[in-house]
Amino acid sequence: MTEKMRIGELAQKANVTPRTIRYYENLGLLKPSEREGAGFRYYTEAEFARLQKIDCLKALGLTLEEIASVIDLYCEDPTELKAKQKVLAILQAHLQETDEKIAALAQFRCELQENITKIQQYIAQISNQ
Repeated sequence: MTEKMRIGELAQKANVTPRTIRYYENLGLLKPSEREGAGFRYYTEAEFARLQKIDCLKALGLTLEEIASVIDLYCEDPTELKAKQKVLAILQAHLQETDEKIAALAQFRCELQENITKIQQYIAQISNQ
């Protein structure tokens, strides 16, 4: 029999707050394994593992929306191949976006330097008159 945990126990074990768990539930990232009585949520090791996977994906730089698009793939496929392929595509898109931002910033930096040089030259000309 799988040991059941209440939300506080799961939160403590996963090093998150109960509020975070409820938020993940609202986003569809996590579901209690069952509810009993007065609506108490109960969780198992499967939900704990899912929380750990969410944390790992966040550490890779995925947004919660992106995590929502891949998290079920990890549970459906024991090889995790489809999930990893999708994560790879997301990370490649992040890299491309980052490269584009770096190029735009480098261009902006060049323009700033040119403007600084022009103004310094102007000030130097006026000062020498």
